[in-house]
Amino acid sequence: MTALPTRKDEAFRYADTAALAEVWDAFSVPERDEIAAQQNLQQIWLPSGDAIDVRRVELVLGAGASAHIFALAAAPRYARVELDVTLHAGADFQLDAAMIGGGEATLEIVTTVRHVEPDATSRQTVRSVLGGTATGSYSGKVTVARGAQATDAVQSVKAMLLTRGATANAKPELEIYADDVRCAHGATVGELDPAQLFYAAARGLPPAEAKALLLEGFVGGLWDALGEDSTIAIRAREALREVTK
Repeated sequence: MTALPTRKDEAFRYADTAALAEVWDAFSVPERDEIAAQQNLQQIWLPSGDAIDVRRVELVLGAGASAHIFALAAAPRYARVELDVTLHAGADFQLDAAMIGGGEATLEIVTTVRHVEPDATSRQTVRSVLGGTATGSYSGKVTVARGAQATDAVQSVKAMLLTRGATANAKPELEIYADDVRCAHGATVGELDPAQLFYAAARGLPPAEAKALLLEGFVGGLWDALGEDSTIAIRAREALREVTK
C-alpha cells in the first residue's frame, strides 16, 4: 500500500481526503490495462452506488490501438475517476465523462494523457452539473514527447451550476515538446438560461422537470455513440432528476 496522498499533491488538490482514506487500501494501486496493437477497447464506467466511489486506471495503448471510455461520476459523498493513458504510434483515446452531484458531494476527474510516439489522437469531453454545495473538479494534463509529431489532442470541459453554493474547478494543461502538433483545450462554467426555463414553464412543464430536460441536452451528447436507452444515459437522467429536485 502506498501512503495516502494529501492536497499538496496537485493531482489530489480538490480531493475529499477523509473519504479517500476510508477506501485507500483498496485503491492505492491503480488498475493497469495494456491494449495491444490494433485492438479496440470500449468501456462504460457507472456509479457503483456506494457513497464513496473511486476508480484509478492506467492504460497503455499500443500502436494503432484505440480506447473509448464513457464515465459517470455521481456518488453522493465522493467520486474520483483517475486515468493515466500512454499512447503509442497512431493510437486513439477518447473520454466522454459527466459529473452530476448535489448536496455536499465532491466529484473529480483527473487525467494524464501521454503522447509518446507520432500520429496519436486524444479527445476528452467532460460535462458537470452541480447543485447544493457540491464541488466538481477536472484536472487534465496532456504531454507530448519530443518525437510525438502529428499529435492531435483536445480537452473540452463545461460545467453547469444550479446553485450559488456549487463550485466547479477546471484545470486543462498542455506540456508540448514536439513542433508539429494540433492541441487545444477550453473550459467554461455557466448557469441555466432563464429564458429557456421561462419558455419551458410557459409550455406547462414543472420547474424541476424543465431543468432536468434542459440539462439532459447539456450532458446527453456524451452518450450519442451508445444511444439514449443505454444504461449510462438512463443513469445520467436519473442523477439529473435527483439533483434538480
